[in-house]
Formats: sequence, structure tokens, C-alpha cells
Amino acid sequence: MKTMTVAEFKSQFSEVLQTLKSGEEIAVSYGKKHETIGIFMPFSKYYSQKPRKLGILNGKASFKIAKNFKMTEEEFLNS
Repeated sequence: MKTMTVAEFKSQFSEVLQTLKSGEEIAVSYGKKHETIGIFMPFSKYYSQKPRKLGILNGKASFKIAKNFKMTEEEFLNS
């Protein structure tokens, strides 16, 4: 995984997009300590994550989400 500072990320954005298109992830660091604040990854990797299991109830319980169920983006990110 490649690591870039915020300044590098901004100035080399076209290259960042090409790197993402090739399937690689990029970590972004910030501040004097170059603390990693986030990771950019190709959407295909994000979207293809395995479904979550029900844990100890796996195979014993199930759930169904109603078609009219709605969740805001903020609720989704905080869950």
C-alpha cells in the first residue's frame, strides 16, 4: 500500500486515480507526525466485502430488510 501526504495526494490526484484503477490502495497521512488519517481503496474492493455473519446465531436465526427501509448516509456511516 502506497502512503502519501495530503499535499502529495492533492498535487498528484490524476496518478492517485490511476493507482486506484489498477487495484491498489492508498493511505493518506497528515500533520507533523504523518499520522495516517484514511485509506482510499478501489470501489470494487469495498463493494465486494463478504457479508456479515450473525455470529452465535448463525444458522439459527435470520433477518429480512423491508423494501421500504430507508437509512440516511450519516446513519449508515455511524452503524
